[in-house]
Amino acid sequence: MSADTVPVTGWGRTAPTAARLIRPRTYEEAAAAVRGCGARGSIPRGLGRAYGDAAQNAGGAVLDMTGLDRIHAIDADGGTVLCDAGVSLHRLMEVLLPLGWFVPVTPGTRYVTVGGAIGADIHGKNHHVSGSFARHVLSLELLTADGEIRTVGAGTPLFDATAGGMGLTGVILTATVRLQPVETSLMSVDTERARDLDDLMARLTAGDHRYRYSVAWIDLLARGAATGRAVLTRGDHAPLDALPARTRARRQPLAFRTSRFPPAPAFVPEGLLSRTTVGLFNELWYRKAPRASAGRLQRISTFFHPLDGVPHWNRIYGRGGFVQYQFVVGHGREDALRRIVRRISEHRCPSFLAVLKRFGDAGPGWLSFPVPGWTLALDIPAGLPGLGAFLDGLDEEVAAAGGRVYLAKDSRLRPELLAAMYPRLAEFRALRAELDPRGVFVSDLARRLHL
Repeated sequence: MSADTVPVTGWGRTAPTAARLIRPRTYEEAAAAVRGCGARGSIPRGLGRAYGDAAQNAGGAVLDMTGLDRIHAIDADGGTVLCDAGVSLHRLMEVLLPLGWFVPVTPGTRYVTVGGAIGADIHGKNHHVSGSFARHVLSLELLTADGEIRTVGAGTPLFDATAGGMGLTGVILTATVRLQPVETSLMSVDTERARDLDDLMARLTAGDHRYRYSVAWIDLLARGAATGRAVLTRGDHAPLDALPARTRARRQPLAFRTSRFPPAPAFVPEGLLSRTTVGLFNELWYRKAPRASAGRLQRISTFFHPLDGVPHWNRIYGRGGFVQYQFVVGHGREDALRRIVRRISEHRCPSFLAVLKRFGDAGPGWLSFPVPGWTLALDIPAGLPGLGAFLDGLDEEVAAAGGRVYLAKDSRLRPELLAAMYPRLAEFRALRAELDPRGVFVSDLARRLHL
């Protein structure tokens, strides 16, 4: 088990710090690393797809859990899998799809670990139907600050603190996860254009109940009557009888096929994603989308993870990196959403990766992000002038509307707003203080927000 001091950063590459990176390969090595982490503590880390500083620990230890990546057992009849927390969703798809099962929830990348999926309580395009990832976890094994391994069942306070707890209750070692049955590895997809934000929200409200998966790409540079125009994409797993006869897809209906393109270059000129270039992209993307199409077949990788086909796509923002900002406001707070979208449009934020979704019922996690309502996520180059003050203003508007920002993507929220956004924060802090009085588990995010 090696331990080298290296730079560590999130996917947005905005706030790199240095830490001792430890990669345990057994549960015993993980326990030893926790016991010997030193005064600056430790934090578990998966594949590094948290955008901000959640999996960083300046001057301390970072436990790279990807060395613990075994799939222990698959119940192909009952639809569950027991695996190490370092197993990626990509690996689960490779193994499970040929057996007729799919992961219950996937975010916009399949390169996240099961432990990270629980720690961030990830959500996907199916939240309005299936909720977040932790809802499908039956139990987990947690390495706590005292070096002991506890079996934690769903519905217990420790489980609810760990789901969305950003690794601060301990190191998840294994999890038993309930799966989604599928007949094929293709998606049946409907696409339509929405002329503005109100049109988009009306379409989502009226039709989402007919689809398992739903998401809208939204043009945040459009103004005037076109403010919030969008391309709405919804779908479900294609049944076997939807596949054309005498085709490769019909012969191998559960094959997991992905696309791969050349990686983004190591050096990208600053300012490549300017208001002009992103505005041109957004115009072309909106115009090329069909006004309405139904039943188009797509690979799972195309529907869920288009950016995974471009390795290191986060480099396109240049050395300054980017901020991903995601918030949710509840149903009945549509006026707040309209105001925020107008503010983003008027500020001319050059975001070409902006998506709007509807959330369903909240999960059990005390710090889980999703609550019923509307969630908007957008990427913004970190060097955009005035960005910090602008996002501070959005934070205040979100908090005033009873909403919250997503901690797995955050890198700059002010701590005084956290309690208003997460009403169960005091319970989380109290359990953490009891479970880990010496502060063994800590991160740059935890220090910044006083978690």
